[in-house]
Amino acid sequence: MKQLLYWEIPTPDTDAVCRWLQQQWQPPVGEKILTPDGFRLRFAANEELSVFVWSLQRSTYLKVFRWAQQPISGEGKSIEQLKRDTLRQFPPQYPEPPEIDLSEQSIFEALIPYYPQTVKYFQKIPNGEYDLTRVYWWEKRWREGVRHPKQPKQVVTFAPTSSHSQPSPEYDLPEYDLIYLGGALGAIHGAVMARLGYRVLLVERLPFGRMNREWNISRDEFQSLIDLELFTPEEFESIIACEYVDGFNKFFDANNPPNAKAQILHTPKVLNIAIDAEKLLQICGDKLKAAGGIVWDETEFVNANIERDRATVNVTHLPTGENKQAVGRLIVDAMGSASSIAWQLNGGQTFNSVCPTVGAAISGGFPPGVWDTQYGDVLNSHGDISRGRQLIWELFPGRDGELTIYLFHYHQIHPDNPGSLLEMYEDFFSILPEYRRCNLDELEWRKATFGYIPGHFSQNSRHRKVAWDRLIAIGDAASLQSPLIFTGFGSLVRNMERLTRLLDTALKHDLLDGKSLDRIRAYQSNVAVTWLFSKGMMVPTGKTVVPERVNAMLNVFFGLLADEPPEVADTFIKDRTSWLMFNRLALKAAWSNPALLFWIWELAEPWDLMAWLGSYLSFTWEAIVSWILGWIPRFSRWAQPWAEKRYPSLWLWLQATSYSLTEGLGRRFSTQ
Repeated sequence: MKQLLYWEIPTPDTDAVCRWLQQQWQPPVGEKILTPDGFRLRFAANEELSVFVWSLQRSTYLKVFRWAQQPISGEGKSIEQLKRDTLRQFPPQYPEPPEIDLSEQSIFEALIPYYPQTVKYFQKIPNGEYDLTRVYWWEKRWREGVRHPKQPKQVVTFAPTSSHSQPSPEYDLPEYDLIYLGGALGAIHGAVMARLGYRVLLVERLPFGRMNREWNISRDEFQSLIDLELFTPEEFESIIACEYVDGFNKFFDANNPPNAKAQILHTPKVLNIAIDAEKLLQICGDKLKAAGGIVWDETEFVNANIERDRATVNVTHLPTGENKQAVGRLIVDAMGSASSIAWQLNGGQTFNSVCPTVGAAISGGFPPGVWDTQYGDVLNSHGDISRGRQLIWELFPGRDGELTIYLFHYHQIHPDNPGSLLEMYEDFFSILPEYRRCNLDELEWRKATFGYIPGHFSQNSRHRKVAWDRLIAIGDAASLQSPLIFTGFGSLVRNMERLTRLLDTALKHDLLDGKSLDRIRAYQSNVAVTWLFSKGMMVPTGKTVVPERVNAMLNVFFGLLADEPPEVADTFIKDRTSWLMFNRLALKAAWSNPALLFWIWELAEPWDLMAWLGSYLSFTWEAIVSWILGWIPRFSRWAQPWAEKRYPSLWLWLQATSYSLTEGLGRRFSTQ
């Protein structure tokens, strides 16, 4: 017996596939004999092919085995025709969310014909109707931006500037140093800046403190918020919902060749602290207000006008419909992947990839023995490619035995296939029992968690703009985070000191033009070069690859990390990889499995590989420059007393360069 074909048929209707194979598909040669899950194709005595299908992850998989000692005449022709005909009969489908009118019906009534499992379980989630409406809104907004990247909505206008322009007339409006748009990451950074003495306004669309994600981090990464005196060590301990003993990384490998199987990678100090996100935001909000800051929640950003000496934002208070204005020195876009500002100002290159992510916080209901809450799943897959996506799970313990579970996939953005939260939620509720044995009707749902996590493949530190005159983006709106497991929260916290010190300098010396502000970014060349890793987890729209391909690639690399000392995996996953470590691991992976290079070529097009080469050369160049100019960070500390006072623009450049030569390459930079 020998396996000849393993194939995915991208439809959840496995019964329809089986009926079609049995009743309609005609082989070019051989006699078809029906079986419960497919058929046998008999060529001669003791020469047969066995064809069968099964269902997993809301998709259909097919295998063909040969029951003969030697190749059968005509088997290759039959298999090729089977592949062509199944693809023609069951092509990839990219469903659209329906157009709905919530004035005529509830979100549940509108979506139940399309997403029955999603509606059923959102009805069991507290605030489920509100959250499902937000899921729908976010997906519609995301799709609009993907399909019209060149003509995004114009929400920011820039007044003409010249050396002879006059100051703007005085406004009888509240005036601030910083206006943050977005109350999650904006609350954290805004609280730090308010405590430095700046007048801060925070604008948040949701009720302040509400989160549709949970956050995980490690102790050493959170230390930056303690060092900046935003949190005391005691306050940090109070927001820890759970600290697990170990985190697992394991990808499905039942269908992989032997050299693409791997042991579990243990990462006990990666994302091992579950943060009570709402309590964290409440503390930040309290400290922001105590320092004189203002919070406008349930308030939606409408547009902004940038002038030579000020920025004006227009917002709407959603409960009352009241239109409001505020004037500030600088706008900080922290609105995440749905940011209309990011879409406008980066045009067609806003994002190159995205992780549609859905999940839930579950208070209880799992049978004993399903999961030990001392452990987390950092990255896990329980099947191969499903309908053009490699689905990946995350599981993090929370307070009092709670579990937060996410399902996501890495996705190459395409106008015909932008990536769907609603489809992912239907998958989540359908296949959660496959991942962790449970009865969904017995689970105690506490909260829905969802969002689009964007990625931008930067070839160098200036490939993407994150700032313009009196406007700067942070977090997911800047889209400079790790392509592996960290979101804008992780990127912001790890780069908090860098962003804070540089922004403080810019505000002190009124260096708020686009050129100066563009130096204030969380870009890391050692992170940019790893985007090929995430690229290898994406199946391009309309392309078909063997189902086990992504899992095989992941197992090769994570198996390599599992064989390394624990600190190597910790360093790599936390985006602290040096040039030497990156090259050593890449060469070791290619040597251990040369097919890896072909697999990457299969998923990444020639232009992608050329773009990656640009990132790699930039990483190499910056590593060389860092080695040659390693004295600049020490020089900048020595030069501060005279440089900041006499040449503030030079001082900002020295600071930004110092961080670029250290933090930008994964090394710590001390300001002392």
